[in-house]
Amino acid sequence: MGIRNAWRELWRPNPSVLKSKKRSFTGGEVNRLTAGWTTSVSSADTEIKGDIKRLRERSRDLIRNVDYCKNAMRAITDNVVGTSVRLQAQIRQQRGGKLNQRLNDQVETAFKKWGHADSCDVSGKLSFDDICRNAVTAWASDGECFIRLIRGRKFGNSETPLAIQVCEADMVDEDYQGKAPKKGWEWRMGVLVDEWHRPRQYAFYSRHPGDTLFINQPTAERKHIFVDAKDVIHLATFSRPGQTRGIPWLSSSIQRMHHLQGYEQSEIIARRVSSAQMAWITTPEGELSGDDVVDEERVYDMSPGSIRYLAPGEQIHVPNLDSPSGQFEPFVRAMIRALSAGIGVSYSTLSRDSSQTNYSSSRLDLLQDQESFKALQRQLREIVLEPIYKEWLELSVLGGSLNLPNYTTEPQRYQVARWMFKGFGWVDPMKEVQSNQLAVNAGFKLQSTVLSEQGLDLEEFLIARKNEIELAESMGLSFETTTKGASNETTSKVEETSNTEVDDGEPTRPGEES
Repeated sequence: MGIRNAWRELWRPNPSVLKSKKRSFTGGEVNRLTAGWTTSVSSADTEIKGDIKRLRERSRDLIRNVDYCKNAMRAITDNVVGTSVRLQAQIRQQRGGKLNQRLNDQVETAFKKWGHADSCDVSGKLSFDDICRNAVTAWASDGECFIRLIRGRKFGNSETPLAIQVCEADMVDEDYQGKAPKKGWEWRMGVLVDEWHRPRQYAFYSRHPGDTLFINQPTAERKHIFVDAKDVIHLATFSRPGQTRGIPWLSSSIQRMHHLQGYEQSEIIARRVSSAQMAWITTPEGELSGDDVVDEERVYDMSPGSIRYLAPGEQIHVPNLDSPSGQFEPFVRAMIRALSAGIGVSYSTLSRDSSQTNYSSSRLDLLQDQESFKALQRQLREIVLEPIYKEWLELSVLGGSLNLPNYTTEPQRYQVARWMFKGFGWVDPMKEVQSNQLAVNAGFKLQSTVLSEQGLDLEEFLIARKNEIELAESMGLSFETTTKGASNETTSKVEETSNTEVDDGEPTRPGEES
């Protein structure tokens, strides 16, 4: 009995082992199904370093040659920047705290004048709005964009000694390994960072490394130009702590889009071959004669409607080129949905295909896209627009083109500004207007919020509205407007309309102010 009990205890499962195994993650198991899944514990820069050039090259190739990828970049740029980004200075009076209209108009007029291509761009080709569009496009396609601030020189008709140079990601040498000037500092993919990983300097090429066709141009004396971090704006999305360089937004979809490109090409070739009507003639003599005989050999050119001769013993074997019916469109849609999920743009916006959507789904996609674009607008405002504006404002005051009293003692008072981005449209304008009117009347939403969602400013709108009403009254015209007594009547009409409609359970539009 003692030997039997000892043997039973030897093979009895250990409760502590079973307990620890039960609490483990199935995603961390190594078995025959996950044996080929190799991973490594590496930093963000280590993962990026070896593939960053190839990722950029392939991303640009897909944007050039794949329509969906090209439209993705266009959709991002159009929705983040649109046609323009307007500055609204928010300088307030020292007494009362009201906006100083005179100084605000002076600053906005001067900035708009400087924003012309002749003044703000070192090459004289891009206006300030075009610079913003180029920066956002490069941000999405290459994963990052570098903007140099060129101080101390007036370009064109500029009255401010400041200009902007937009540089592609290739201009920063990710292979540069120089000597760090201080202990704890190091070069990481062309960026000199300190012990806190704060950028201190950038190693720019003196000219684009891919500009090899123009060999007649004299070579630069220096291969690199080292620019201090205070003179460089690095627009990128850092998804991991300690990440130094950005990666293209198409990175997770590059292989999928490449395969989709090959699949579409194969389908097109198969359809062309299967739709071409051809005939072959077999002759017992087997004489090689005709226009398609070269050097006693027959040259075959399979073109639609052609008739060809076959030599004795030759036969034609045409492969079956018919693919399962109805599989092309579902497969392409699945690939585009994966692309839309990878870059954060809805399927309908990316593909311009509304056949798979209805009002409710279109509205949900629209709201989700708007939130994504607003987040990108916030990054663009904080990383690019505000630093450029503060630098321009200071140099304009020091250069004498702007006269702002007491700027040197209280610059923060003058640096406050708002940036008006493009507004977003509605799926059903009538329902949205009625919803916003009810929310404003109930106190749940501000008029400024409603107008900012459309890319408008409350103060400018009210002034323009007042002028419009006064002009109409002076000409003896009468329109429905927000005059005294009309608000309650309009509200009752909205309530009556809303009571007769059936609630379809759609979510309300978020009222966050951009």
